Amino acid sequence: MPLLRGRGLIVAPTLVHAHDLTVEYGGTTILDRVSLSVTRGEIVTIVGPNGSGKSTLIRAILGGVTPGRGWVEKPRGLKIGYVPQRLVLDPTLPMTVERFLSLPRRVSKARAQDALERAGVPGIGKRQMSVLSGGQFQRALLARALLETPDLLILDEATAGLDQPGSAAFYRRIEEVRAETGCGVLMISHDLHVVMSASDRVVCLNGHVCCEGTPDVVAAAPDYRRLFGEGTKGALALYRHTHDHSHGHDHGHAHHEPADRDAAE
Repeated sequence: MPLLRGRGLIVAPTLVHAHDLTVEYGGTTILDRVSLSVTRGEIVTIVGPNGSGKSTLIRAILGGVTPGRGWVEKPRGLKIGYVPQRLVLDPTLPMTVERFLSLPRRVSKARAQDALERAGVPGIGKRQMSVLSGGQFQRALLARALLETPDLLILDEATAGLDQPGSAAFYRRIEEVRAETGCGVLMISHDLHVVMSASDRVVCLNGHVCCEGTPDVVAAAPDYRRLFGEGTKGALALYRHTHDHSHGHDHGHAHHEPADRDAAE
């Protein structure tokens, strides 16, 4: 899926476009004329309160929900990798990470190792799934999603249950995957303190699209502040203070970079 050129500019192709999606359950409107698009190399994050239709939107894009109105456009041959919010495995079932990556189709050890390296956990292939930490388990799910080198990576609250350092480390890995592969990323997240900084574009959803734009624009939007309060803008400023200036000088204060400790266990 090459980049398109027009009038001397390189334009990233659209990977998915949802147009005016409306979904109703039992007479209740879950999504009301929601439109969203993701281009190659872009990280788009959907935020919103519980019950705002975030997961329904993802399911509609994946084809698991048929909208009452509207449609989803995807280019032919689009490869999608999906990381769910949670996956429950029988803890008594003996299954190594390598074996997990080979379900339902067997993959070579070389491909499994490559996927684990991309996910940031190259050393867990021989471990049992049942003994992985929360962060390692999510990285195994990420590795599974990366096996086919997807054009579009979709994550549905993939850091649910992780602590703040673990979530931050996971999102840093997603940024690295995007940089390494050029894939587009569409994710749902509740980690506002991290996600507003890890995204190129943020979509605030509450049954409909309340606001959309860069993190700066959305953080200042009245609808966003009504839903999430004023505190998230300060978290955004904290992240940028940590990452946007030179670290070659002693500023007389500490920088608390979240360690990737959960993945490294």
